[in-house]
Amino acid sequence: MMRDADPSPVRLADYRPPDWLVDTVDLDISLHPTATVIRARLGMRPNPVGREGSPIVLDGDELVLKSLTLDGERLAGNAYSVTPSSLTLLAPPQRPLVLEIETRLDPSANTKLMGLYRSSGTYCTQCEAEGFRRITYFPDRPDVLAVYTTRIEAERAEAPVLLGNGNKVEEGEVPGTDRHFAVWHDPWPKPCYLFALVGGRLDRISDRFVTATGREVELGIYVEPGKTARAGYAMDALKRSMRWDEEVFGCEYDLDVFNIVAVADFNMGAMENKGLNVFNDKYVLATPETATDNDYASIEGIIAHEYFHNWTGNRITCRDWFQLCLKEGLTVFRDQEFSSDQRSRPVKRIIDVRLLKAYQFSEDAGPLAHPVRPSTYREINNFYTATVYEKGAEVVRMLKTLLGPEGFRNGMDLYFERHDGQAATIEDFLACFADATGTDLAHFALWYAQSGTPQLTVTGEWNPAENSYRLDVEQTLPPTPGQPDKQPMLIPLAIGLVSPSGEDLPLTLADGTSPAGGVLTIDSARHSFVFRDVPERPVPSLNRGFSAPVRLASNLSTEDLVFLARHDRDPFNRFEAVQTIAFAYLIEATQAVSSGRNLPGPEALIAAMAASLADPALDPAFVGQVLTVPSEGDIAREIGRDVDPDAVYAARRNLRRAIGTALADPLAGAFERFAAPGPYSPDAASAGRRTLRNTCLGLLAEAGTGDGIARALGLYRAADNMTDRLQALMTLVHYAPEQRDEALGDFYERFRDDPLVIDKWFGIQAQIAEPATLDRVRELTGHPAFSMRNPNRVRALIGSFATGNPTQFNRADGAGFNFLTDTVLDLDSANPQLAARLLGAFKSWRVLEAGRRIQAEAALRRVARTSGLSPDVTDIVTRSLA
Repeated sequence: MMRDADPSPVRLADYRPPDWLVDTVDLDISLHPTATVIRARLGMRPNPVGREGSPIVLDGDELVLKSLTLDGERLAGNAYSVTPSSLTLLAPPQRPLVLEIETRLDPSANTKLMGLYRSSGTYCTQCEAEGFRRITYFPDRPDVLAVYTTRIEAERAEAPVLLGNGNKVEEGEVPGTDRHFAVWHDPWPKPCYLFALVGGRLDRISDRFVTATGREVELGIYVEPGKTARAGYAMDALKRSMRWDEEVFGCEYDLDVFNIVAVADFNMGAMENKGLNVFNDKYVLATPETATDNDYASIEGIIAHEYFHNWTGNRITCRDWFQLCLKEGLTVFRDQEFSSDQRSRPVKRIIDVRLLKAYQFSEDAGPLAHPVRPSTYREINNFYTATVYEKGAEVVRMLKTLLGPEGFRNGMDLYFERHDGQAATIEDFLACFADATGTDLAHFALWYAQSGTPQLTVTGEWNPAENSYRLDVEQTLPPTPGQPDKQPMLIPLAIGLVSPSGEDLPLTLADGTSPAGGVLTIDSARHSFVFRDVPERPVPSLNRGFSAPVRLASNLSTEDLVFLARHDRDPFNRFEAVQTIAFAYLIEATQAVSSGRNLPGPEALIAAMAASLADPALDPAFVGQVLTVPSEGDIAREIGRDVDPDAVYAARRNLRRAIGTALADPLAGAFERFAAPGPYSPDAASAGRRTLRNTCLGLLAEAGTGDGIARALGLYRAADNMTDRLQALMTLVHYAPEQRDEALGDFYERFRDDPLVIDKWFGIQAQIAEPATLDRVRELTGHPAFSMRNPNRVRALIGSFATGNPTQFNRADGAGFNFLTDTVLDLDSANPQLAARLLGAFKSWRVLEAGRRIQAEAALRRVARTSGLSPDVTDIVTRSLA
């Protein structure tokens, strides 16, 4: 039976402990394409802190119940009840007991890709957040931890590889049949969302890792047959992750085996199931010919992220789903730190903040805004968001900034020691840092409770008569859904005062103290700081390293920003100074386009970019970031209301054209000079050279002189790696329409047998900013290589159109909105998670100009009026219209 959309919310305030605990779970799973049988043996007992005399209530979804026994005796029909969402034992004995449940399901019909499903010939599971209830009846909540033993059986010809959580303890043939089995045991208690099994025809690469205490761990990465050559980088990233976690956080792996499986049909990026990580294959498979530098970086970061969950998520899990940021935000912080140590820390910080602003800031500013720890939800699948992940990571980073590296490490050590094997809360987490450092973090905890992006307004004034500098800081926090009034936040603001010679001045406050690490603590609506011994007018460098996820306004002049772009010792703020100049110009230029006025001149911005391009001491990857003009979505976010996407697009293209024209010679020189020598390597230095080179190519092509197109053609033909080939293709597609179809046809023929590369081919076409693109996208949905059942393919084509093509998705006639809502309604019954995430493209609809707002609202209301919607889509459309 299938559960219906439930209009009643789940509230954090209503949490109570489970009435029954599960100590052991013994599963016997007989795999069959259409009739898989699951026999579950649950060792249960009343929870001492639960309600006395309670029934046993187990969750379920789309299950067929075949039998039910209690302590070996079959239960009479009046002893239990079954609904679409639960199985209830009405009056169980209040003592330890053994409950045995047999269910049957059809994995091949499970297009939702939640629970146990079979796709592309492989059996796979996805149980987070509430998928285990689609395998067997169970108290499907993260605070029920049990020890699992799983026997998996299948036809050997169909599934020669059988994988489960933990260590393999037995395997063999089933006498008299063509079937075989494997038994896996996980000694560490875990919640059911971490359960996993995989069965299929898979190839394996293997390696070994010796832990800090000398234990040997067997490593395996399983991929589709014939693809083992593409898994080597993932294995290397895994081993580096394991060593880094030991050295930086003191976390050692705790099983004899660690397996990764790459599958083609997966709703998420990856899943941290204990000892058996399941990955979307796009985050495992890579060769120079098929994967870009960004792909390699994503593989490295996501491999690390899922491995780091072994401690921050598995050994210590969440008490309830409201605490999701406790594992996700914390683990994102950990994977960001890992990648920063493996690559360029300044460039990684810029990339992370760009991602945060693009997705989380816009989320905070729209109808889907919610706190890092929500207080209520209707569908938990919709809260795997940039706020929980990226903003959650920024909150952890602020904690480290406030406490310092030593205090932060002491707090983490105490967290691992105190809560190992437990389901914890944000309060538990913060208490460890408070106890380890003697710091009161009650005010800081507001970061978990209040939604929205704080706005800091900073004004500075130099007093030459007193050789002092005054900094006034005001913070505001705008209203968000459900939170009209906010309290001031505790904000760590890292600053520097840069002298006219480009040196940092000592920071000495009027009372003679110096802020540790140059960090000012902002904890009220208004603050004033006076620095003494400032003999010359400095330029303040504010929010260095992006020490807090805030929007910043200041009284810095354009000349001050150009100065910081050339002299600030903080790399992030050198970059941010250029971005601030660019945003000011682009907002003015967009207004000029809308009103038919002449465009302003971007001379100051071009001068700042030229200075970075000419500085040989700068990392090429950093220069590439400096030369990257803010995206259309970034510009719309900064404008904030009555946004005309066509005007934004025109202003941005005009700016890029001006940069490409004014800096044609140095851009061409950099393009030639920064060709990566030798064969392709995904290392940070080589990737940085390609980043700068390809950024220069795009600007040259935008200038429209023909030289850029000629260079793109040459690069496409000579490329020995996907990074260069894809950049050249994108340049031709966007700037050389007369050569577009030939280039796209050639690319398709080269890679037609590689699904991950064909995803890129679909995505490029979906982002062409021309009126014909919507018809092109519609036509491509009928392409033989397109499938609505494959989430990667849907995201590549339809997701790229909705989130990566603002002018065409936000068409004034509403056709883009209607196309997406049609797709969502078609997808909803088959894969509601995918449908809901596509619908999230409407998150910023309220900032559009009036005509487009009307069209977007009409499209959303059409979805809302549709009967039979899934809980996932119902939740998104309801909140979007609220």
